[in-house]
Amino acid sequence: MPSQRLDGHVALVTGAGQGIGRGVALALAKEGAMVALAGRTIAKCEAVADEITALGVKALPLACDVGVRSDVEQAVVATVEAFGGLDVLVNNAQTSVQRSLEETTDADIELAWQTGALGTLYAMQASLPHLRARGGGTIVNFGSSTAIEGNAAFGAYAMAKEAIRGLSRVAAREWGRYGIRVNVIVPNALSPAAEDFRDANPERFARMQARIPLGRVGDPEFDIGRAVVGLASDEFTYMSGQTLMLTGGA
Repeated sequence: MPSQRLDGHVALVTGAGQGIGRGVALALAKEGAMVALAGRTIAKCEAVADEITALGVKALPLACDVGVRSDVEQAVVATVEAFGGLDVLVNNAQTSVQRSLEETTDADIELAWQTGALGTLYAMQASLPHLRARGGGTIVNFGSSTAIEGNAAFGAYAMAKEAIRGLSRVAAREWGRYGIRVNVIVPNALSPAAEDFRDANPERFARMQARIPLGRVGDPEFDIGRAVVGLASDEFTYMSGQTLMLTGGA
């Protein structure tokens, strides 16, 4: 096991059953944090929980649709009841479809908004009293380079992701007095969607990867998860309201 920087900490990670969420959960657990794994597909969260308990760390899989406020509130309550508190909230879950702006529908926007911006807000609001009770804590939300760059076919997704960055800056100002730090990570990592794209389009994927200055797509655990560990640890106690670009220099 690594340094155990988060021994005794309790973390809740949404979208934890695969990809970046799984990587973040594993990274937190390897530093000693007890982790609640929230996701729509409970079997995926249970599989990650098994990986964590095999490390000798406590894990709690939770069925949760972040677009439903009551689901999120119940996930936070279950986490606190199981582990005695909450120190770290990671809002990773997001659902969206890719479509040109001309063809984007209200349903497309609603899906991205409900599971992204609103889901993030629900979790932050539900977690606030528990973070305050611990004398502070860490919230890590996720943005997207596709939103910052304005990539084609990501209109609904970009709206939600940039809303999350604005929400995070406001929360950092309002909740700093409670000792709560709120930051955003913009990742470039090998998610399941990226893996599918790689497998279906190996030449295009190779060209895309070659354009990244560091020459590779990030690893969900080692490149993204360990950055979350850093933000949750005592090493970044004066960082809040910021966007951390983990894109390999792209």
